[in-house]
Amino acid sequence: MTTASPAVDPAALASRFTALTLPKEEWTHAAHLTVGLWHVDRYGAAESLTRLRDGIRRLNESHGNVNTPTSGYHETITVAYVTLLVAYLDACPAGLSLAARVERLLAGPLAARDMLFTFYSREHLMSMDARARWVEPDLGPLRLEAVVAAGL
Repeated sequence: MTTASPAVDPAALASRFTALTLPKEEWTHAAHLTVGLWHVDRYGAAESLTRLRDGIRRLNESHGNVNTPTSGYHETITVAYVTLLVAYLDACPAGLSLAARVERLLAGPLAARDMLFTFYSREHLMSMDARARWVEPDLGPLRLEAVVAAGL
């Protein structure tokens, strides 16, 4: 259901992501979420999205992965997660450290690998169009409450 991960320093992980020193085997779903949350917390929605787009593409390339219409960077997944991470941070209790918010994120329904299928059909999300540009969900609007209600 959720993505387990040992305690990690979000700022250190984000630094390794930015410096392109994060090994491919450590660039997991949990690492994506942690780096995404760190960026959203630090830069807000718009700037974090710009930085994550560039950073994910650059990290993929540093790992020898090519960003193509069928592999690598995925625009809709990135935008959808940034949208949901903004809502998640807004919903977190005040006073929690970022590390505590990351821990809660990774232990909760938002970390389920198939979570975006609450909002997208597989065909729609995995399309070349969705990889190349933002596409609206076809099953329902992106809402944090829907993830929690689904109990993923």
